Amino acid sequence: MAAKMSVANTRCFSDVTATDQISFVFGSINGQLRSAFGKLSALHTKNNFSFAVVTGNLFGEAQDDDQLTDLLGGRIDVPCPTYFTVGTASLPPQVVERIEKEEEVAPNLHYLGKRSVTKTSEGVRIVALGGVVDLNIVAGLSKDQHEPIHTEGDAKALRGANNADILLTTMWPTDVWKNSSKAKELKIGSETASSSQTIAELCEALKPRYHFAMSPDNFAFEREPFFPDAAGEDKEKGIALTRFISLAPWANTAKAKSMYAFTLNREAIITPPDGSTLTPFYKASPKKRTFDQAEFSRFSSGHHGHDNDHRRRKHHRRDRDRERSPPPGPDRCFFCLSNPNLPTHMVCSVGEDTYLATAKGPLPAADTFQARGSGNGGGGGLDFPGHFIITPLTHAASISAAAMGDEEAGKTFAEMTRFRNALQGMVAGASKRRLGAVTWEINRARNIHVHWQFLPVPTDMVSKGLVEAGFRVLAEDMKLGKFAVKEFETADKVPGDYFRVWIWAEQDGEDGGKVVGKSLLLPFDESVRFDLQYPRKVMAKLLGLEDRTYWQDVVQSEQEETADVAAFRKAFKEWDFTLAG
Repeated sequence: MAAKMSVANTRCFSDVTATDQISFVFGSINGQLRSAFGKLSALHTKNNFSFAVVTGNLFGEAQDDDQLTDLLGGRIDVPCPTYFTVGTASLPPQVVERIEKEEEVAPNLHYLGKRSVTKTSEGVRIVALGGVVDLNIVAGLSKDQHEPIHTEGDAKALRGANNADILLTTMWPTDVWKNSSKAKELKIGSETASSSQTIAELCEALKPRYHFAMSPDNFAFEREPFFPDAAGEDKEKGIALTRFISLAPWANTAKAKSMYAFTLNREAIITPPDGSTLTPFYKASPKKRTFDQAEFSRFSSGHHGHDNDHRRRKHHRRDRDRERSPPPGPDRCFFCLSNPNLPTHMVCSVGEDTYLATAKGPLPAADTFQARGSGNGGGGGLDFPGHFIITPLTHAASISAAAMGDEEAGKTFAEMTRFRNALQGMVAGASKRRLGAVTWEINRARNIHVHWQFLPVPTDMVSKGLVEAGFRVLAEDMKLGKFAVKEFETADKVPGDYFRVWIWAEQDGEDGGKVVGKSLLLPFDESVRFDLQYPRKVMAKLLGLEDRTYWQDVVQSEQEETADVAAFRKAFKEWDFTLAG
């Protein structure tokens, strides 16, 4: 039988009004997926949660395969966006495989990553650090995102996030029980739960509104709210109040609190509430800091060969302008140049608002398009894969006024279009117009970081309508919806989620080059489970590269990736507008 909500937890529901956005938190579910999400569905019907979070272990050490299969197959309803990280148990192999190929584990169920910073569609900023600390790793960041361990370096790196609405950890912060009468009453101390000093320092640095951590046994601990020694230089901003809560496992035999509902109070707190205490972390609060330059520099030397002092200073000024809205943490966003784990050897060109990089695990091979055109150095066509990613510098889910503001969205769209046009010109020129190109974007409210993907395609496939037909037929087969022909000459004005694609080629005509192709739009809603691999599957079939459909299967060595970038830069030099001036 599922554990009942305690009186205190019931009060969390009754205190909120109908206009408040309520969020929900589970303790460790430990693989009891049907009962837990069944309870969430029942509560969601009455309360309309904006999102839910699972602390600790979503899956169990001895996971029920039937429940896992039903979850992955969409037969267990997850009624609202739900986020989780790794706890003390390894993620099941089936879940790891799903995470590596798709953004969602199941509809509405999202893996935050072990070390991550995520901004939800509701604008809530979640910093997550899963697993227990491995003190045998004395330096650096952990590479595996699915195993239940982290390093002290992982915790220290996340301080660069600067702030958080929610901090989600497996371990407790050391000394969180100090200054707490509740901890004394419950006899909670250093032996109660596995704790970490670096997580305490992380909590102190981020000052989250809520810090949720895993409970190691059948008990819950909700500490009194705590605040720093001083409210900070700007008293109008109020006090940074943190609530630390560790929930008991779901369906625990002690019937300890395993569920919690809350609303995020974004109003300034000038006076500490009754019962709150000074921070249990006695070290003095550091002054507000920007990104650690060693870990979070957006443009360090060596990122791209054509960098110069003028542009480096300009980009550093842009970094300072973005301090109020910092990009995500060091390993969550694979498209942020601030990510210290980003393979910077793949970055080809950096503009004012966007950058261009080669794709990891490119669909074409380095010799796929070699035979088409006049070539470079007598080799013919392209001597690199030609699969590129065009990405905004700003961390945003879409190129829209809502995500970026009108001016920035317009500038970003214009420069991304400029990169697309330059790539099209390069491809057409190098191939004597035998190659055109396809560029696509998947726009969803729960995107992590919007980007476009660019691929060459034979011109005759475009002119004969085969590319357009390929996208339409597979969309129909996958029940994704229907396309409309639409021009895209400005920043996105389309409401809701959509897939869009530019199909372009230039063929010989009586008066020189003649442009052929179309711009297509496919809107979809929450009822459609959009396959993120859909456009790559279309192009793989058209190009006869089905064995390269999944990028994980064709990852190159760093030496190969570096060689592709060098070959591309040579071909792109006359088209690269970022080199001017």
